[in-house]
Amino acid sequence: MSDNSESGPTPARKPKAAVTMIGNRPLSPATMMMGHGYDPVLSEGSLKAPIFLTSTFAFPSAAEGKRFFEGITGKVPGGTEGLVYSRFNGPNQQILEGRLALWDGAEEALCFSSGMTAICVLFMAFASAGDVIVHSGPLYAASEGFIAKTLSRFGVTYVDFPAGATRDELDVVMAKAKTQAASQGGKVAMVYLESPANPTNALVDVEAVRDARDAAFGPNCPIAIDNTFLGPLWCRPIDQGADIVVYSLTKYIGGHSDLVAGSIAGASKWMTPVRMLRNTMGGIADPNTAWMLMRSLETVELRMTRAGENAAKVCKWLAAHPKVEKLGYLGMIDDPRQQDIFDRHCTGAGSTFSLYVKGGEAEAFRLLDNLKIAKLAVSLGGTETLASLPAAMTHLSVPDARKAQLGITDNLVRVSIGIEDADDLIADFEQALAAV
Repeated sequence: MSDNSESGPTPARKPKAAVTMIGNRPLSPATMMMGHGYDPVLSEGSLKAPIFLTSTFAFPSAAEGKRFFEGITGKVPGGTEGLVYSRFNGPNQQILEGRLALWDGAEEALCFSSGMTAICVLFMAFASAGDVIVHSGPLYAASEGFIAKTLSRFGVTYVDFPAGATRDELDVVMAKAKTQAASQGGKVAMVYLESPANPTNALVDVEAVRDARDAAFGPNCPIAIDNTFLGPLWCRPIDQGADIVVYSLTKYIGGHSDLVAGSIAGASKWMTPVRMLRNTMGGIADPNTAWMLMRSLETVELRMTRAGENAAKVCKWLAAHPKVEKLGYLGMIDDPRQQDIFDRHCTGAGSTFSLYVKGGEAEAFRLLDNLKIAKLAVSLGGTETLASLPAAMTHLSVPDARKAQLGITDNLVRVSIGIEDADDLIADFEQALAAV
């Protein structure tokens, strides 16, 4: 929570400035998760921030109330200085947003009631009738569906490209989008990426996208990227040229399969229009969820590190199994283009991957139905190992021709490795594959 917006038993007292350096050493996000943005003095000495189940907040004075609303309504840029009403902000949400921004090196972050709420509000904040959205493929089915089915009702169209597109291919895509927007009397509103792609794990060359965007439209067309599969530990897309980073906080950041939330982060100029629309529509994360996410952020590095180590061991074993056709795992890339992107963009291979069973849906179902430790569920990034069949589950609504184009096959099992004992997980996959 910012220094001028924290609420406590004595409003006149201000929280202490957050410690960001020890001598000449900048503190890492993992360290700052333990207290950034929170002063125990303002909450009766409570070591952790309380949950503020508050709908509305009292103003210190009428003049300050006016100033707060100038921020809410946009008359003053940068958002409100103080707490007003829980549709706009709250203590737990503001502490959470400050900590989320640290991981991606962003100026600001905004939290939402779900990842899809964050994505939908983001699109609506920037796209108008006649505009074009350029996006990579595949995307999470709900994201792609919102662009193709919902935004199209309001005159917004799209141009898409495969995740691994080269700079030359991207230049063609951007030129097509520019022509399409001009014919519709609009603009290219946004370039939206998902990398690694769900569920194929294909990587997008964010640097090439940035260069193609700059050449075609200039920097005023934002590049947003869903970084859920690798963030916040294994990839920082802002470093490669993305403007906005999107998360389903439900996944690795929440990490315990007990909450649903989302976020975006980036420079203030990109966050302001999204915040203004969120102020109107609602959709901010509730205080309890924000508090739980602050708890989870304290261990996100530990959990993701353990899960990544487990995935490396499990995938090494799976790669040699005769009933496994191939793996879509970033630690075992066999395409030079994808390896080059990984080397430039990523610091780890993650713990979510695609397992292609030899056969089709029947064989994949048999594998899934025989797993005992891994749970048959469609999320990812939790402490437990999960497995699902995207073609029959999360991407069932995607037309068959589109699934074939994107490589979402009937034998693609998406696996998210958790923090269990790796040898136990290997034993589980061994007995399940024996039943295929």
